Amino acid sequence: MGWLRDTFPEPDNDSTELERIQYAQAYILEIIGGYLMPDLSRNLVHLRWLLKLVDFRVAGELSWGSAVLAKLYKEMYGATLPNKVKIGGCLSLLQSWARFHFPFLRPRFEWTPYDDPVIRAVISDEYVQNPNAWHVKVPLVNYATVDMHQSDRVLRQFGFRQPILVAPEVFDEEHKVDLRLLNMDWPRYWSGYIEMWEIGMIIYLLGNRLSFQS
Repeated sequence: MGWLRDTFPEPDNDSTELERIQYAQAYILEIIGGYLMPDLSRNLVHLRWLLKLVDFRVAGELSWGSAVLAKLYKEMYGATLPNKVKIGGCLSLLQSWARFHFPFLRPRFEWTPYDDPVIRAVISDEYVQNPNAWHVKVPLVNYATVDMHQSDRVLRQFGFRQPILVAPEVFDEEHKVDLRLLNMDWPRYWSGYIEMWEIGMIIYLLGNRLSFQS
């Protein structure tokens, strides 16, 4: 990613619109590859993400959080292997979750997530006013990666009663799939899981609408 920084320096007042767009694309690629969805190298980013940044308006409509979680879940799954010594994914997100739910891991300060107005400014009011969005059980699809957001197994952290758990959904075969399947039409390959995601979000939106009407 050093090449991105060297090739697309921060624009000045005399920069053209194209140069500013290229800088923004390079900067976002650095964030993706260095922070949100890093691989084990933490210094490389796949150019497939550049295709999602051609139109910033369209990019803003994508479910980036789902992609980040899918990557982290798959990395955590791989980290359970005895010979695994490294892990990719957004580890600061994992650390934040651990500190919030395990007090003995916290430094000596008051942990108040989302209270910072700078953070709240970028969180849609929809997700703060209606916590139902936090525990929607849906598949998370990110190119070759698919995993289940099995929030029904941690309902207590959302303030609900936890029923007796059934066996978790296993994605062993899906976890064997990677980007070495070249020229793959991933939306078609994972169409069943994408349909499950859409159905889950429809159920959430219907519940959200009913909660505001009541």
